[in-house]
Amino acid sequence: MLSINTDFVQSHGDPEPYLRHIAEAGFTHVHWVHHWGGDFMYSPSEIAHIDQSLKTYGLIFSDLHASEGSEKFWLSKKEYARLAGVELVKNRLDMTAQLGGDAIVLHVQPDGMNDDPQPAFWDRFHRSMDALLPYATERNVHIAFENLFPRNHETLKQILAQYSPEQVGICYDSGHGNLIGDGLDFLEIVKDRLVVLHLNDNDATGDQHNCLFTGTVDWAREARLIAASSYNKPLSMELSVRDSGIKKPADFLAQAMVTGTQFAEMVAKS
Repeated sequence: MLSINTDFVQSHGDPEPYLRHIAEAGFTHVHWVHHWGGDFMYSPSEIAHIDQSLKTYGLIFSDLHASEGSEKFWLSKKEYARLAGVELVKNRLDMTAQLGGDAIVLHVQPDGMNDDPQPAFWDRFHRSMDALLPYATERNVHIAFENLFPRNHETLKQILAQYSPEQVGICYDSGHGNLIGDGLDFLEIVKDRLVVLHLNDNDATGDQHNCLFTGTVDWAREARLIAASSYNKPLSMELSVRDSGIKKPADFLAQAMVTGTQFAEMVAKS
């Protein structure tokens, strides 16, 4: 079983055609990434439409990339925008619970993009988390923070020290780790908190989100670390046709399935 992101072509519009392509390619699970980068709020009718589409194509909703709103941002320095951002994340927590997922992904980057959180940042972070964690717990949904670039490893380590594994985990993005250069060293440290995967490849010059084994990620080491980690779901890719040179979604997904299956075999043997 393999999972793939819903926005492998684009992040807006009716997702039904992309779900159909995903199912036809042989994937069993989806990582929901539509509208992750904006202020879009999913209505009950839209969630019902997604639910019906998933059932039509026999797909399982695994987890979701929650929104980092452009105006509604849960870490905003503007209090009204921070509160609106909390409501936006709650919308994604509701959606994840209703569709049967177990985790949402959030980005966390300290002020100034430096991996050195200051008191004002922690104040906003904790106030938002005080609102979000009980809401997530009531819905049996984890909050997973993603490794980013510029690096946020020290910030993530501090967050993991402050919250229990039942509350907070890690989403590991292999492409981000490759761009930084020591991402797998970080994964080795936090592998017992791994709850979401963003598997993708690049040549270390940009965040390309290409298929596995097409760039410079050390997939052999990553397979060993995932096999030894707390991760217990279908391996999940976060890919984009953008830099692939492949025009047809079906052809792109076929390559994703082949390379994903190859990696799954490596994990199983590790």
